[in-house]
Amino acid sequence: MDDRGRAAWIIATVIGFVFFWPVGLALLFYVIWSKRMSCNSWGRRHHRHDRHGMGRTGNTAFDAYREETLKRLEEERAAFTTFLDQLRAAKDQAEFDQFMASRQAPQTS
Repeated sequence: MDDRGRAAWIIATVIGFVFFWPVGLALLFYVIWSKRMSCNSWGRRHHRHDRHGMGRTGNTAFDAYREETLKRLEEERAAFTTFLDQLRAAKDQAEFDQFMASRQAPQTS
């Protein structure tokens, strides 16, 4: 049945369900387990991607625009990450200063 392709497996499974459902169920499990319904082009699709996960379109103007935009976005992400790190450091410093001030204050009991 492999020579006839996926359609033969689908037809056999449907006929199995129509005449005797356990046979159809067994065929369904076999087809799923043996990966007879998998698409072979899915594995090949990943080989043509560049470092950003997209392949070249063939339009050089668009490809240049996309590369520039991705570069700009990466720079903005790095700047934002640096900004967040500075905010966290300032917050940590303020909390530490508050803790030290509370320790130096005279405690009254």
